[in-house]
Amino acid sequence: MIATGGLAVLASFLCCAGPVLAVLVGTGAAASASGWSEKWQPALWAVSLVAFGLAGWRFYQKRKNRNQVVLLSTVTCPNCGFQQKETMPEDACQYFYECQNCKKILKPKAGDCCVFCSYGTVKCPPIQRGENCC
Repeated sequence: MIATGGLAVLASFLCCAGPVLAVLVGTGAAASASGWSEKWQPALWAVSLVAFGLAGWRFYQKRKNRNQVVLLSTVTCPNCGFQQKETMPEDACQYFYECQNCKKILKPKAGDCCVFCSYGTVKCPPIQRGENCC
């Protein structure tokens, strides 16, 4: 995204600031720079529009994906190593979980809000959304 933004800045500079720079340098340079700028202006506009469009699209995609919550997590039992895919509740924490293999009751680790945050492959939905959990 930084490279795309840099390309857009460079293209905009060449298109718009180039003639201003030429005026500051002098009239002889202004005539030659102005002719170059006019010759390449449509291509520079196109590059600028594409670069800004790509940067905007990537920004939109990141914001869109940030709001999606993953509900499927694989819980790994620390006692026996058994793994089980589970669907997490969307609006609550799960404090206890019984391992399907060894029947041990799992509790969250210190500092974690639920068993999914402690033993799952994906954090619980409130944490994914950036909210305080429980």
